[in-house]
Amino acid sequence: MKTITKFFAAAAAAVALFSATSVNAQTMTTTDATMMDSGMAFKVGVGVSGGIFRDKSPMDYAYGADLRLQWDLTPYVAITGSGGYTKLMSKNNTVDPDFIPVKGGVKVFPIKRMYLATELGAGFGIQDGAKTNFIYGGGLGYEFGGFDLGLRYEGYTNDSGSTTYFAKTGQYALRLGYNFKL
Repeated sequence: MKTITKFFAAAAAAVALFSATSVNAQTMTTTDATMMDSGMAFKVGVGVSGGIFRDKSPMDYAYGADLRLQWDLTPYVAITGSGGYTKLMSKNNTVDPDFIPVKGGVKVFPIKRMYLATELGAGFGIQDGAKTNFIYGGGLGYEFGGFDLGLRYEGYTNDSGSTTYFAKTGQYALRLGYNFKL
């Protein structure tokens, strides 16, 4: 199995495991009510990220910024949606695509404030003749005092008819963001 396939299989198993273990039919106590207050919350986050690519990739590094919406369904599971700007820099300066990524995902918090996340989406090319990229990714992170520090793998699959075509590739990125609770 490819590394990315193993990663997604592990993330899917973690989501299934934590979703199944947190579903219980119980009466609500005051402690449970306090925990519920920390769930069902909305957050808006802004972040910046930078990434590097593997040696085989035609890309060298990437940078970007995003706006993320997060809906905490429970203290253990959140749904996310994000949009922003990403610029990929090639090794030989032939194609430096930039696009607007729009992604949706799930965050699972197995340990308080630490999360595992998966995302899928599309990258809408900005240059003339650029086609839409398919974006997939997953990673882990930590939320503390409104800050969100995450490490992820983000893969891109591009249409060969695009003027900004590049072979299937992916970056290892670090994101620093800040979440505002609504």
